[in-house]
Amino acid sequence: MGSLSEFQKQLVLGCVLGDGYMRKKTHAHLQITHSFKQKDYVDWKYLNLKNLVISPPKPYKGNGNRVGYRFFTKSLPELTSIYKKFYSDGSKAVPKDIILKPVSLAVWYMDDGSKSYKSCYFNTQEFDLTSQNNLIEALARLNIKARLNKDKQYFRIRVLTSSTPHLMNTIRPYVIKSMRYKIPI
Repeated sequence: MGSLSEFQKQLVLGCVLGDGYMRKKTHAHLQITHSFKQKDYVDWKYLNLKNLVISPPKPYKGNGNRVGYRFFTKSLPELTSIYKKFYSDGSKAVPKDIILKPVSLAVWYMDDGSKSYKSCYFNTQEFDLTSQNNLIEALARLNIKARLNKDKQYFRIRVLTSSTPHLMNTIRPYVIKSMRYKIPI
């Protein structure tokens, strides 16, 4: 994929599965936005994508008293191919052939994961059921057993307690210090 390293491809994939948002005119760009409380995490993403970015992260005022922290990548052909896989009909959906690797899994977990006693969840409520099932199948290919779990009126992915240690051992080398509070064991 041209100017993206393998690590960057996996980081972008994890962002797209999580809190990242892509837009496209001629070519796609990625927007990274988190709460200002997660400044360390945004800075880590920026440092790893720096050669794809024009300006560093900046705080911005959101709704109410919310202060966010964000940056945007350049519009690049390499990102357009990712955009086409995930936004084929204009809304974000997970392709059936998705392949997760430790970095993408770690970034996705840092974005949308949460711990619950000895287990954990991926907060995938924004995805349709087909996308969530595609993610469960991708996790299964990594020997991580998961299933859908109803959260109010939406579903999210719950990693089975028996698979949580394997998931954590897979992602632990890539989970940055400020996000380790999400590791249940």
